[in-house]
Amino acid sequence: MYIHEEFEVESPNLTELEEIVAGAGGAFEIENHKPFRFSVYHAPEHIEELTRQLIDRGCTRLFSTDLKTEAAPKDGVVPNDFHSTSNYPTFIFRDGRWQQVERLRMDGCVKLVGDRAVCTLMRDVSAGEQVVVGHDGVRIAVMQVPNAVDKEFGFMTSEVSSERQVPVIIRKIAKEMHDIRQAGGRIVFVAGPGIVHTGGMSAFCGLIEKGYVQALLTGNALAVHDIENAFFKTSLGVSTDTAVAVPHGHRHHLVAINRIRYHGSIKEAVEAGELTSGIMYTMVKHDVPFVLAGSIRDDGPLPDTRMDLIQAQTEYSDLVQNANMVIMISTMLHAIGTGNMIPATCKTICVDINPAVVSKLVDRGSTQATGVVTDAGLFVEGLNRELNVLEGQ
Repeated sequence: MYIHEEFEVESPNLTELEEIVAGAGGAFEIENHKPFRFSVYHAPEHIEELTRQLIDRGCTRLFSTDLKTEAAPKDGVVPNDFHSTSNYPTFIFRDGRWQQVERLRMDGCVKLVGDRAVCTLMRDVSAGEQVVVGHDGVRIAVMQVPNAVDKEFGFMTSEVSSERQVPVIIRKIAKEMHDIRQAGGRIVFVAGPGIVHTGGMSAFCGLIEKGYVQALLTGNALAVHDIENAFFKTSLGVSTDTAVAVPHGHRHHLVAINRIRYHGSIKEAVEAGELTSGIMYTMVKHDVPFVLAGSIRDDGPLPDTRMDLIQAQTEYSDLVQNANMVIMISTMLHAIGTGNMIPATCKTICVDINPAVVSKLVDRGSTQATGVVTDAGLFVEGLNRELNVLEGQ
């Protein structure tokens, strides 16, 4: 990643400036000729040394490094001029160096905690804590130098199309997942009930069993219909074998909820031998954490469903920390919500049969997302199949 600084100089020696920047390993870009302004790009740990060399040759830095903070006036309230974060890597200038902000997410603020700079939500700030205000002493890093062309397959492309070769994309995503797990990384899934409705349950269980799911973020519906299928082989009362509605199937999901509520939780239903198959069963058996975030439309809900929205948001945020990849499948609401919680450096895949869902995620600021327009069940099956090949199964 690169921090970029802008400079102005009255009588530029263009060749000398370019040689200084290139010699330091940075990149140079002319912004304006009258007055002469230019930008340089370099790694956070080297940008200050390069800046000193340019200032020694008469260049003027255009943006201040004087970090400003103010005390939060009340619990859950920040100063009016608080710095609002994006999901791009953010640095503050402190003690003569650029320090990266931790736990970065979109629409947060930055508070100082000892020698650390931590991104948080305004509701989690306590009265008296020092909060970064304004833009001085703050830099938003870029992932690559402008005009640089990456000709390899990448996850930072923001492409959304229903005409791309989905099997090829799935193969490349599977390879990236395999590499992440080989390196001990984390892959988080954000999924909707479409996985169950389209018959992807067994394949998703395969991903869990092979160790490719470190956390599952979802709502009440996926768990309900997965458990409904485990009990009745239906989803929304429709047979998952024949795609035909079954008599009295409309009540199956309610019966499923009731049976789990009797035991007190999904885990307790598994331990009691009531729930013996499906995604939620496999999550429990492999001790993979999950969060079910509730909504006003939920039936039941299941006893595990978090109906306290702030609690659900907090638990989502905790589970996506340090994720190397987040895969969002067939859930616009949870995808956009999670997209706000992860930095742009996290590889993000958004899968939906509707291109507008993927586009909306990108429009909301998750520009690093790669869109795959396809059926949820087919995607999961393809992913599981490719990972079986990579695992030699």
